[in-house]
Amino acid sequence: MSGGDGVSENHLRRVLEMLGEPTWRHRDPEAWLGLESELGVSLPADYKEIVDAYAPVQLNGHLSLHHPATERWNLGEWIRSTSEAWSEIEFEEGEPEGDPRASLGVRELVFGTPDGLIPIAGTDRGETVFYAPRGARGRASLFVENGEGEFFEYSMGFAEWMWRWLVGEEVTGPGGSAFYPGPVALRNLPMTPQERPETRYGPPRGM
Repeated sequence: MSGGDGVSENHLRRVLEMLGEPTWRHRDPEAWLGLESELGVSLPADYKEIVDAYAPVQLNGHLSLHHPATERWNLGEWIRSTSEAWSEIEFEEGEPEGDPRASLGVRELVFGTPDGLIPIAGTDRGETVFYAPRGARGRASLFVENGEGEFFEYSMGFAEWMWRWLVGEEVTGPGGSAFYPGPVALRNLPMTPQERPETRYGPPRGM
């Protein structure tokens, strides 16, 4: 992670301030322990804090976060199904663009394991955010697939990545900015087919 724990905590604070009062609707340490035991690796602390604070949620109409303690929008199920879908892809020579294997130090690209890429968030634009426990040559990193077969590595924590995404930086590849001025829009993902959650907004952020 870039900058060490102090920088990570600083970006986590910035994200929480930008999103507004956390709801902690589904906070459940046991659910995280079960998921991490299944994955064989601990997920980033800043990621878990943001998920516990707000998920299941969609931010600014694009970025969705699932939660490990819910039946609908269950993070574990989403990681499994997303990893299975990616595992079925047969990459040709020279693919994918931005091949993560060199950073991971592996010969085969795998998904949903500590040696590969673990999907942790996605957008309705087809972008997928992956946690790479052994990316950046063992220091851990994030990879983002831009929905068009290109991977981009970011040596930073999830909170820093999210903060940069929210302020409009291109952290899903060139041309991938999704900036919306004004307060961040949050919409709880519906917990039943009939539920129609209203969009709420974070505090003013002078943007």
